[in-house]
Amino acid sequence: MTYTGRAILPHFGAFRPDQITTQDCREYLRQRIADGRKIGSVHTELGHLRSAMRWAAKQHIIDRAPHIELPPKPDSDVRPLSDAQVRALIDGCSAPHIRLAVILLLATGARVSAILDLEWNRVDFERGVIDLRLPDGITRKGRAVVPMNRMARAALETAYQARLTDHVVEWAGKRVRSIRKGYSAALERAGLSDISIHQIRHSVAVRMLAAGQPIEKVSQFLGHSNTAITYKTYARFMPDHMADAAEILNFDVPRKTRL
Repeated sequence: MTYTGRAILPHFGAFRPDQITTQDCREYLRQRIADGRKIGSVHTELGHLRSAMRWAAKQHIIDRAPHIELPPKPDSDVRPLSDAQVRALIDGCSAPHIRLAVILLLATGARVSAILDLEWNRVDFERGVIDLRLPDGITRKGRAVVPMNRMARAALETAYQARLTDHVVEWAGKRVRSIRKGYSAALERAGLSDISIHQIRHSVAVRMLAAGQPIEKVSQFLGHSNTAITYKTYARFMPDHMADAAEILNFDVPRKTRL
C-alpha cells in the first residue's frame, strides 16, 4: 500500500473522498498508461484505493466510500522461465541475500513480500517446513505453509549460520525491504530481460503442473484462497486433463454402437 500510495497520492491526494468521480479514475488511468504503466498495474493501484475507501467507510472515518472505477483486469501475463533461464538467474545473483531470496522464491512459489517478511522463528528445520504466513492473522494473501526442499534447506542452513537479525533475508545486519535493484542486476548478469520477479511464482506453478501435480495441491502450495483462481491462471498449461474430452470429438471415426 505504501508503494501504491506513491502513485495514487499525487493524483487523488488533494480530494476529499466525496469529491472523487468516475472521470477522475479514468483520467488517472489515462495518465498512468501514458507514463508507461501496464493496465494491470493501474488496476491494482485503483483497487488499493477502493479498498482503502471501503475500509474508511466501515470504520466510520468517512460517511461513504466513493465509487472507484477499475479498468478491465487483463489476463495474467504468465511466461514461465525455462530451466536454463532459472539456472542463469541463480548464477547471476552475486549478493548472498539476493541469491537466498531468489532460491526461496523458486522453492516456495511465494510472493516476494512473503519472503522478505519471513523470520527465522517460522523456519522449522526439524519438521522441514517454512511458514510464510504472518502471525498477525490478517496478512494471508498468497501465503502458505510449504515443505522445505533440498535446495531451500541448503540455502537456509548457510544463511542461518551467518544470521544477524530475525529476518531470513538481511543485508549488513538490517532487514531487506526490497530486492528490485539486486534482482535487476542478476537479470543483467544472466543475460535476461523483461522478466518480472512475479514470473518466478508463475514458473513454479507451471513446473508443478507440467510434472503432473494435481491443481488442488498446486493451489494450496501457492496459497490461493480457492482452486478457481488457480484454474483461471494456469489451466492452459495443463492440456492433458482435457485430452479424453478431445478424443470424443473424432468425428471421422464411426462411434461404436451398443448392442
